[in-house]
Amino acid sequence: MGAMKETPPFFPLGSAINDHGHLVIGGCDSMDLAETYGTPLYVFAEEDIRARAREFKREFTGRLSSSRVVYAGKACLNRAVAKIIAEEGLGLDVVSGGELEIARSAGFPMKNIYFHGNNKSDAELELALAAGVGRIVIDNAWELARLDGIAGARSCRADVMLRIKPGIDPHTHAKITTGNIDSKFGFGLEDADSAVGRILSSNSLKLVGFHYHIGSQIFEIQPFLDAMHTALGFIAGVRGRWGLIVDELDAGGGFAVQYLSGQAPPSVGEYAEAIVSFFKEECRRLDLTSLSLTVEPGRATVARAAVALYSVGVIKDIPGIRRYLCVDGGMADNIRPALYGACYEPYLANRMTERANQLYTVAGRFCESGDILAADVKLPAADPGDTLVMPVCGAYCIPMASNYNAFFRPAVVMVKEGQHRLIRRRESIEDLLRTDLG
Repeated sequence: MGAMKETPPFFPLGSAINDHGHLVIGGCDSMDLAETYGTPLYVFAEEDIRARAREFKREFTGRLSSSRVVYAGKACLNRAVAKIIAEEGLGLDVVSGGELEIARSAGFPMKNIYFHGNNKSDAELELALAAGVGRIVIDNAWELARLDGIAGARSCRADVMLRIKPGIDPHTHAKITTGNIDSKFGFGLEDADSAVGRILSSNSLKLVGFHYHIGSQIFEIQPFLDAMHTALGFIAGVRGRWGLIVDELDAGGGFAVQYLSGQAPPSVGEYAEAIVSFFKEECRRLDLTSLSLTVEPGRATVARAAVALYSVGVIKDIPGIRRYLCVDGGMADNIRPALYGACYEPYLANRMTERANQLYTVAGRFCESGDILAADVKLPAADPGDTLVMPVCGAYCIPMASNYNAFFRPAVVMVKEGQHRLIRRRESIEDLLRTDLG
């Protein structure tokens, strides 16, 4: 066996191409994985997740020892991922009782959990208090009043943060923008100030900090700094108006990852250098030097750690118009292209070294014209039975998967050092019928 060739930069760390022209991930031949587990199949490289987690910790805590890195679990959360995140010393942000229970079942330390969400139920607030989560992030006045009452009835005092809207345009897709004024998330600054007063009058809530998140896939660094400028100014104002000195500013996530050739975002180090430097400078200027900084990378921790493998079926050529390459998955396992125009760069996993000189539109198998995974992409001349690989599928694909068209949600495997293990089995007809009472 000769030396293996390198893959494009957005494949999982350590990926390569072997002498057969096959994609190798975590030391495992992707063709062997597809044969063993079937397709569609999601393949996670454990060492990639660990490396990204360590990189965020190194780059942020190396510049500010009091900073904290919290993984945004909505990107992809299962027991295997939760255990890796815990072992790497990151916190975890959850947005539902279900995510909290997954974390708890994996033995994740509850004190390192941040509970977000814009419409938490009373049952979820009860669960968070009973579990002893580290932070409950209050999104609105209604939730504040309910949590105050629930905590009071339990005779406990919850550590809480307020989610604020800094009113910053992050220059990303409208459907993944969350920090502007017209957002369902968080308090406007005037309402947040009133909420501070309400919390200070409570015996059941302790305000320990503020949180914001301006959006996802943000390639520009300046929006992060603009949002921080607003938030730190607000915190300084809170100290002046209420005499309150909080412990923490949670600046959320939104760090971009590379999905396409030629579209590389800033490195983690570049983000960290700009954000931490600005944070230190502003805290000195505003006399907030006791404030700690938290960041919440989700996509940037797991997106590049996984690929999706599909089997090629029908190839439909409409002369002079388009050539469709149809695969055995699609929008039910990856809604992102249909939902907000996400773009991918697919390859043929069994023919990685062949010249990509044919134009295809990769179509899914579902009964929607919008079920297109990648439009007008170049691949080698494809045949039914080839295996198509979609890189950068570790974030949001699996969490947003559905049973549309009574589709079985795909299997997920974890690979490391030539070993593979099933971390989520493929669904079956029994799974589909289990909750159908007829």
